[in-house]
Amino acid sequence: MKVKKSRRWTIRPGRHAARLRRRRSFVTFLPGRGLRREKAASRTVRYPTNLSNFSDSDRHKGLGSAPGRGASRRTPIPPSIEDDVAAIARIGAIPRILEVVCRTTGMGFAAVARVTEDRWIACAVRDEIDFGLKAGGELNVESTICGEIRASGEAVVIDHVDEDGAFRGHHTPALYGFQSYISVPILLHGEFFGTLCAIDPRPARLKDGQVAAMFGLFADLIASQLDAEQRLARSEAALLDQREAAELREQFIAVLGHDLRNPLASIDAAGRLLKKTPLNERAVALVDMMHESVGRMAGLIDNVLDLARGRLGGGFVAERRDEPELARSLDLVVTELRMAYPDRRIDADIRLDRVVNADGRRLAQLLSNLIANALTHGSESAPVKVLGLIVGDVLELSVANAGEPIPEAARARLFQPFSRAIVRPKQQGLGLGLWIAAEIARAHDGTLEVTSDSKETRFTLRMPLQPARAVAIPAE
Repeated sequence: MKVKKSRRWTIRPGRHAARLRRRRSFVTFLPGRGLRREKAASRTVRYPTNLSNFSDSDRHKGLGSAPGRGASRRTPIPPSIEDDVAAIARIGAIPRILEVVCRTTGMGFAAVARVTEDRWIACAVRDEIDFGLKAGGELNVESTICGEIRASGEAVVIDHVDEDGAFRGHHTPALYGFQSYISVPILLHGEFFGTLCAIDPRPARLKDGQVAAMFGLFADLIASQLDAEQRLARSEAALLDQREAAELREQFIAVLGHDLRNPLASIDAAGRLLKKTPLNERAVALVDMMHESVGRMAGLIDNVLDLARGRLGGGFVAERRDEPELARSLDLVVTELRMAYPDRRIDADIRLDRVVNADGRRLAQLLSNLIANALTHGSESAPVKVLGLIVGDVLELSVANAGEPIPEAARARLFQPFSRAIVRPKQQGLGLGLWIAAEIARAHDGTLEVTSDSKETRFTLRMPLQPARAVAIPAE
């Protein structure tokens, strides 16, 4: 339906704003009733055209204007409020909300504002009447009704200012030249954040309940999105802090482990020189104890460096190649541990009838860690059993020991670093051996599983004889 309008415009010079006097037929949108033609008497409409006279840089510096009162220098926007404005800008639904507000009510200007005790800042704006205020712009809060809304916590709805007993003589409609107005508070965590508001120089039917309900729903939606934004920002900040702390910790571990090698090598060399000189029995025993301590410290350093390399480098990398002597390498590990634990029995049965494509050095390390774990935590009166077989196209390597079973609740954390105190209290060591073994298994496209009951605890590696994908071997 076309509506004819007759307009007569007269420009009256104003001190700070253009005052436009016009006679026209108003078209008011009535929810559920369509458009209604409404004759209106001549009246003065003031638009804050001086708001558009400021550049973005001026506005960021705090220059604002109350229409009809001229520009006034404001203090810079606090960073916390700038963050709130930015948070509103990140909510993708805001432009659509403002569009629905304007289309539903027939009003020409809608905004989401951040309102404090002394600031009114537009966070998002839809302007179809050339009001002149843009997102990031600021009004003198004393010139608005939002200060009163902030104090009362209640919405303000005005259909027609000239017919409203409470706001007919109010300074804000006279200053900004609107006849219809609605503003609903946005509450974030129970605290006043700002308003969702709309104005128009024409009257509008707003007090039918449906419009106010819609504004309230949109205000709640905006508050919910702001809360989600804040929780996400806090989570991201906490995660970043944790990552930075973890990276710093692992870098420290790597540097410390590397730097410990030099003094440890000096101690080992001094011990070897001492053994070449004539010593009494007690001195020989002390030198042997020193060599054992050096060996244990070297193992701890290797584990710590593996941890740092695995975490900082994104995990272990298996330098896989055909290993025809893998069974011999694994038997050598068993022999070395028998020498290190002369009072313990280790039964080994390693029979590999085919060539395995693997990182032999890493698999030897895995087996050493599993056997050492069994010797440390298993029963001293029962042997540690090592079994290595090829079943189909899979290498199975297992280590079993008798002793106290591992609690079911502890198994979930068994392959995590530094978990020994949780799994088995009062045990010495860093608790890295099983984590390193699990990482080596994963690097070989395999799995490391554990079963534990009153009879035995068994760790089993299962890995394919050939890699599922090509793995590049770094140059030496």
